[in-house]
Amino acid sequence: MAGTRNKALLRDIYIAVLEFVRTFGAFQLFFLRLVAYSPAILFGRFGLVVKQVYNTGTLSLVIIMVSGFFVGGVLGLQGYSNLVRFNAEDSVGTFAAFALVKELGPVITALLFSGRAGTALASEIGLMKATDQLSAMEMMAVNPIRRVVVPRFLGGVIAMPFLAVLFSAIGLYGAHLVGVALLGIDVGAFWQQMQHSLEIGDIYEGIIKSIVFGIVASSLAVWEGYNAIPTAEGVGLATTRSVVITAIVVLIFDFMITAVLL
Repeated sequence: MAGTRNKALLRDIYIAVLEFVRTFGAFQLFFLRLVAYSPAILFGRFGLVVKQVYNTGTLSLVIIMVSGFFVGGVLGLQGYSNLVRFNAEDSVGTFAAFALVKELGPVITALLFSGRAGTALASEIGLMKATDQLSAMEMMAVNPIRRVVVPRFLGGVIAMPFLAVLFSAIGLYGAHLVGVALLGIDVGAFWQQMQHSLEIGDIYEGIIKSIVFGIVASSLAVWEGYNAIPTAEGVGLATTRSVVITAIVVLIFDFMITAVLL
């Protein structure tokens, strides 16, 4: 009896590993097609890309700005409550700047982007598949990946770094408002220590992360939508998977990039 259960367990593990390898390989081929088609769409059908930058970026501004402001405010409060013990409360600006520019800005923006824009991309493409719009394009000799998927992928990749920069800027304003106006930190010390401590390499690290996270979030969203089961339940599952998988992959890549750039 135990031997039968062990065989069944090994078979399930084998099937799961095989399915993961198959899905990962299919995603790699899909991603290579996105990259191959991107230059022609970016320079030949730029209007489509601009529209998607608006849909994914501009329509996400409210949640990015509100979240950035309150995250910065929390950093100001936490930084002050901890640094005041060492008579280093003037370094609150430095603490907030490092946290926002290098880590929280790109990571939280990617998670918010996935929850707002990523779900919209996955559900939109999935609904087009469920209603046979993608099949109709293929029948008319129109490549749905070139016409539908790539502009949305590029729109997300382009919008993500700008959203991360905005998140960090609004976050710094929130930290300034809490630290200077509410807690009485000297405004000159707040900004001067930040400027002396924050280096250009720290800013580059945040930019690199935001670009990588934009590629990850956008590619996973369009992948899930394009491969969704063409039913209402399938589209919902694809949308959920895009958020969950993006969150996990973003955190993994965040660790890897941070380790490389140390």
